[in-house]
Amino acid sequence: MLTIKRLSLTEAKVLIQGATQKSLEMNIPMCIAVTDESGHLMAFDRMDGGKVSSTPIAIDKAFTGAVARKGTHVYNELCQPGKSTFGIHITNGGHFSIIGGGFPVTVDGHIVGGVGISSGTAAEDQVVAEAALVYFYEKTGFKA
Repeated sequence: MLTIKRLSLTEAKVLIQGATQKSLEMNIPMCIAVTDESGHLMAFDRMDGGKVSSTPIAIDKAFTGAVARKGTHVYNELCQPGKSTFGIHITNGGHFSIIGGGFPVTVDGHIVGGVGISSGTAAEDQVVAEAALVYFYEKTGFKA
C-alpha cells in the first residue's frame, strides 16, 4: 500500500495568498490555480481584472507542474522540433502546458501539488509562481 502526501485546502490557500501578494506588488491581476499531486484542481482564484481566457491556462500549468514534476518553463525549452519531448504539449487531452508559470509543490522531497499562474507574460507568471512557493515555505515551515 502507498502513502501519498497531499496539500490540504488550507495549504493550497497559502499558495494563493502568496501569489496574490506578488501579483498586487506587480500590479498584474492573475488567475491562480493549485492542484493536488495528481493534477486535480483544489483551489482557484481569478483576481479582479484577471483574464477570463487565463483561467484554463493557470489550471493547466498547475496540472503540468504536479504531474510532470518540473516547471512548465523547462518543458518549453525541451519541446522544440527535433528534441525528444517535442509534441508533449498536445498530450493529456491538451492540458500539458509548456508556458512558464507552473511549478510542482514539493514537501520533504515529495510532490504534493502544483501551482499555476496566468494573465501576465510567461516571465511574469513565473515570477508570481515562484513567489507563491517562497511564501508557502515561509508561512508553513515546510522544506522542499
